[in-house]
Amino acid sequence: MLKLRLATAFCATLLCAASSATSFPDRAVTLIVPQSAGSGGDVVARLLSDKIAQNLGQSVIVDNKPGANGVVAMSSVAKARADGYTILLTGVSQMSFNPHLYATLPYDPAKDFTYVAPVVDTPFVLIASKNSGFKTLEDFISTARKQPGDVTFSSAGKGNSTHLATEMAASQANITLQHIPYKGSAPALNAVMSGEVDVMTSVLGTALPQITAGAVVPLAVLAGERATDLPDVPTLKEAGLKAPPMPGWYAIVGPAGLEPDIVQRLNTAIQSALADPVIDQRLRKLYFVPMQGSAQEMMERAERDSKVWGAFIAKAGLKVD
Repeated sequence: MLKLRLATAFCATLLCAASSATSFPDRAVTLIVPQSAGSGGDVVARLLSDKIAQNLGQSVIVDNKPGANGVVAMSSVAKARADGYTILLTGVSQMSFNPHLYATLPYDPAKDFTYVAPVVDTPFVLIASKNSGFKTLEDFISTARKQPGDVTFSSAGKGNSTHLATEMAASQANITLQHIPYKGSAPALNAVMSGEVDVMTSVLGTALPQITAGAVVPLAVLAGERATDLPDVPTLKEAGLKAPPMPGWYAIVGPAGLEPDIVQRLNTAIQSALADPVIDQRLRKLYFVPMQGSAQEMMERAERDSKVWGAFIAKAGLKVD
């Protein structure tokens, strides 16, 4: 009798899970963004949310939860119910960098999340303040070598992509810089524009308007090839530095244990949104390159970046308290 009750309960659980996956979604989906309004991740989320909602047949609510280099949002989603109604637009910093930067982290990228879909990748650019006097990458490196530790650079926070990218370039150029972290990309960029700091590595789409306006000086593109809008600005590789291109990808994940059918439903809705010609054009105009692929492919990409940049973080002795 006991075996019969256990078997019945087990079957009921399976039927419930199958029913849940089949009916998904039957209410609004919340898309958590670990950055503030107006940030790169927020722009991407809001460009995609309406189209994803249309593809799912339910509303998609964008919820900004900035703080601690994404730790606040990541921790929240890791504890959420694995039913597909809470998902997260995460980035390479949260999934591939943070585990190597923090002595203790309240989430485990490998165990606490289910990869759903790749979203976009974006190149970075090294820019200089007009007050610095730097016109080229060679000017910057030459001055930094003559004045070790005197040249300053801003970032969106210690351990952020904008921090690690500059540290990697400095390592390859054999120079020492003074890091001045800010609370976000906007104030870090403003610091370069005002001459408060000398240089910064920024997401290209964010810095491009200021480059075009002549407010900052572009020194090098941190990507595999030159940017269309900056044809005269070399890549780091062209300038003789062997630093790998800085990964700037965003991906959507959910809590660990998401049903495969729900993952596939979300993946299809997201990839279809990215393939929409209007969305594609808007993203590319901002230098966000849509990424097509499966959840498995995105997970493998994150693992590769974790190995490459984790080794650099350890070698450089970079830590975040």
